[in-house]
Amino acid sequence: MSFDKIQGSLDGHGLRIGVVYSRFNEEFSLESLNACVAKLYELGVAESDVLVVSVPGALEVPLGLLNLGNSDEFDALIAVGTIIKGETYHFEVVCNESAAGVSRIALELGMPVANAILTTYNEEQARQRSAQKGAEAAEVAVEMARLGYALESLADVDDDEGDDEE
Repeated sequence: MSFDKIQGSLDGHGLRIGVVYSRFNEEFSLESLNACVAKLYELGVAESDVLVVSVPGALEVPLGLLNLGNSDEFDALIAVGTIIKGETYHFEVVCNESAAGVSRIALELGMPVANAILTTYNEEQARQRSAQKGAEAAEVAVEMARLGYALESLADVDDDEGDDEE
């Protein structure tokens, strides 16, 4: 079977990335943030092209993302935070609403938004996952930004072909 395939790359050179980081459960969120930023640099994103914005908690992350995205200064955004289950239903509310908000912002902006908000049952799970989650989010952001540009260039080719018909 033969088919065309378009895929983004992990080449971060020239990309500008905005990161919104939640300070709640800061020990784990910082580990995730540091791994995320280190991976962005490893992928070729310049230090001057990464902006980190700090917000109080996971529920504030979507608004931070929206504000960054509305600036038209970024190729992709990343949400970073850590939610650890407590004894109340609040855990489910924060997990669900922050995830829904991050997804909604990506669709509203038409921009890649990688979600690295950890949702764990305890601190040990957060400790085990935080660095990996941050690094993975950096890769997702870069790859999806590149994929977006590849698809835009495909649309430009289609538009150019349609111009000949006039």
